[in-house]
Order: sequence, then C-alpha cells, then structure tokens
Amino acid sequence: MPLMGPREMFAAAYAGHYAVGAFNVNNMEIVQGIMRAASEEKSPVILQVSAGARKYAGQTYIMKLVEAALAEDPSVPVVVHLDHGPSFEMCKDCIDGGFTSVMIDGSHLPYEENIALTKQVVDYAHPRGVWVEAELGKLAGVEEHVSSAEHVYTDPDEAVDFVRRTGCDSLAVAIGTSHGAYKFKGEAKLDFTRLEAISALLPEYPLVLHGASSVPQEFVELCNQYGGQVGGARGVPEEMLRKAAGMGVCKINVDTDIRLALTASIRQFLSERPEQFDPRAYLAPAREAVRNMVAHKIRNVMGSSGKA
Repeated sequence: MPLMGPREMFAAAYAGHYAVGAFNVNNMEIVQGIMRAASEEKSPVILQVSAGARKYAGQTYIMKLVEAALAEDPSVPVVVHLDHGPSFEMCKDCIDGGFTSVMIDGSHLPYEENIALTKQVVDYAHPRGVWVEAELGKLAGVEEHVSSAEHVYTDPDEAVDFVRRTGCDSLAVAIGTSHGAYKFKGEAKLDFTRLEAISALLPEYPLVLHGASSVPQEFVELCNQYGGQVGGARGVPEEMLRKAAGMGVCKINVDTDIRLALTASIRQFLSERPEQFDPRAYLAPAREAVRNMVAHKIRNVMGSSGKA
C-alpha cells in the first residue's frame, strides 16, 4: 500500500469512535519499532516528522526509511505528516518532498495572522492532494521549537470561524494537554466540556490532541534508576485520552513516551553491560521498547487495533 492521506483514515476513526496514533520519528530504530507495532496490531499509523527531526536526520533519509517500512509490510495504512511546521516554506518543502499531510503551526500568532498563514498553506497543499492540520489555542510546555508559558484554551466559536475561513482539514485544539514530560503539577484535568462544544459545532470534523503523552512512571523510574534526572514528570492519564477519542478527536500525538522508553532501555543496558560499545547491542532492545510502547498505545489509548 502506498502512502495515503488522512481523509479516509480519519473518517473511519470518527465513525468508529477511535483515534489514530501519530508517533514522532527521528531515526531508523524508532521507525522500525512503530511500524512493527502497527503491523502486529493491524492498525493505521501516522509517522510524524518535526522540524527538529528533519534537521537531525534529513528529510530524504526519513522518507527512504518510510519507503523501506512500507515495503516490509504493505498492508499497514501509513500517513507521513509534518509536525509543527513553523513556516509556509517548510510546509512547501515537505509537500514537494512527498509528505501526505502537513501541520502549519500559527498558534503563536495573532488570530488573523494565524488565519492568513494557514490559508496560504491550504492554498498550496490542496491542489496537490495534501492534507493540512492547523492549531488554534496554545499548549503550555516545551517541545523542540514550540514553547509557551501558559495555556490559551481553544474558543469553540473561533474554531468554527477559523475552519471556515482557512479551509484547514483538521484542527489541533487546546483543552489542557501540554508539550513535554512535565504536564501537570496537581490533578490532571482536561476540559471535556470545551471539547464537546467544539465537536458539536464542527460535526464529523477531525480534531487533534497535541501534548498527549502519558509519561509512564515505570519509564521515568527506570531512567532515574540508571542515572537519569527526570524528576516530577507527569503526563495525561490514558483513560482521559481514550475518552477524547470518542469525542471527535481522530489523531493523538505521542512523542515524549517514545523518547522515555528508548532512553530508559539504553540507560539500563549500558549500566548493566558496561563492557558493551556496539550500538547494535543497545539499540536492538531500545527498538523493542519502542515497539512495545506503541503497541500499548494503539490497543489501550487509540483503540485502533484491527482497523487497518
């Protein structure tokens, strides 16, 4: 199966009250771990490429890794998506480079400027058959170049106006999730009333949750046990994410949890096997940790097992 756009994938997710996992990729082991989990779970999957990943690995290398993954199991429906595209130019490069979906992130801009930038990307992408995700509202926290000190929750009426005026295909909304590993100091809360209002005003329209890693404490503890200093990290409880998947959210982003699983595995291996210096020796179990993490997310958070 060749790369696909999200349209049919999200339509099925919306109707079936599940979400598709959008997992960030940075290297070969992460791509392999995600794709093997999707293959075993018979689930559609979105491979997300951030601006940082493009800079680190190179767009050409990433796309060739995706090509290899598609050849390994052609039955898995795969979308390649630009995560948090900071500019029209980067979105254009990704569209021209074979991405089937791009996100333009103008959420830090004044409302009218966000609309203008998003519409510019839509006007380039749609004639080329590429899906456009946009963002309205701000998520607190830090992830690569994306940083905000405060939450700005998405206004439901503005969401309707924004979608109508830009023509964007999906919208990332701010309801209390946040970027990075440090999401909540007190009790975790998501504004489901707000999500319900947005979904009611935009029926059958796919919504997106960013900053939706759950930061499993066993991986935080494993990191710290073997020399890490990941203190006080807390994420979004998985039952909250599963609930959102039945309320119009068709795409849930996961990045931090993959990083934690990968790093915890490597730290443990190198601590227990200090004589080892072969990267294959410690990257093989790290790849397996990614596979297990993604398979868990597909089954218990997205609800997309068996939907390929």
